[in-house]
Amino acid sequence: MTTTYQVAGAQIDIRWGDVDHNIRRMREVVRSTAEQGVLLTVFPEAAVSGYCFDNLDEARPYSSTIPGPSTDRLADICKEFQTYLVAGMLESDGDQIFNAAVLVGPEGVIGSYRKIHLPFLGIDRFAAPGNRPFQVWNAGPIRVGIHICYDGSFPESARVMAVQGADLIVLPTNWPPKSECAAEHLANIRAHENNLYYMCVNRVGEERGFRFIGGSKICDPSGETIASAQGTDESVFVATIDLEKARRKRLIRVPGKHEINRIADRRPEMYGPLVERIDSGPNSRQTGTSSD
Repeated sequence: MTTTYQVAGAQIDIRWGDVDHNIRRMREVVRSTAEQGVLLTVFPEAAVSGYCFDNLDEARPYSSTIPGPSTDRLADICKEFQTYLVAGMLESDGDQIFNAAVLVGPEGVIGSYRKIHLPFLGIDRFAAPGNRPFQVWNAGPIRVGIHICYDGSFPESARVMAVQGADLIVLPTNWPPKSECAAEHLANIRAHENNLYYMCVNRVGEERGFRFIGGSKICDPSGETIASAQGTDESVFVATIDLEKARRKRLIRVPGKHEINRIADRRPEMYGPLVERIDSGPNSRQTGTSSD
């Protein structure tokens, strides 16, 4: 039985407040990737709606429940091409709006995630913080974990999903300037420290005065970049992942002399301070100085 599958990242431009255009663009991309045999295609943060909203009322017309009208259209795409996708969107739930990402397949919505760590930027200034735990879902045979943009700066996010058995963790993102270090190094480090595949998918273009820097890539469990987008242009990259490689956590470098397992070798009893609350400092979210 095969353990290798193709996945793709779609580093595309997003049209602010134009849900119809953005979903049509996603369909074009998925049609192309499906023709190449890709099982899962990942799109940027807020790919359905755009990101740079100035208040919740402005964002509401472009948000949707999950499941809802937007995810129904995404499911139609997946059903048409017999594939899976992850896309960022704004989720409405009562009076609240969440910065969310959804995993969709031919059968409809498989899972969704609400961004937990919110920077002082774009819709995140007004969105509700995610209130659901990290989780792993099945995109066919691939165990997929999802978090969004700023979440990637908190290594605990990826580690939780690694412990839950993720083969691939995806990070739909909207990295602006000053995020070059994250774009260059974050995927490599998260993949290496968790021994899994890690994909960052950033957008490109400009939106309401903000420029986005691209830099999308996917790294293998050793931390090596295996596919990436080119510069700040639209680009779709495809990589082959091997589930057996991601699931083999015990690494034998020299039998009996050099063996490591970054999951089994953890010492959770020593990590207590990580779950203790601390007082907000001078650079807290409320000051408006947080950054991605």
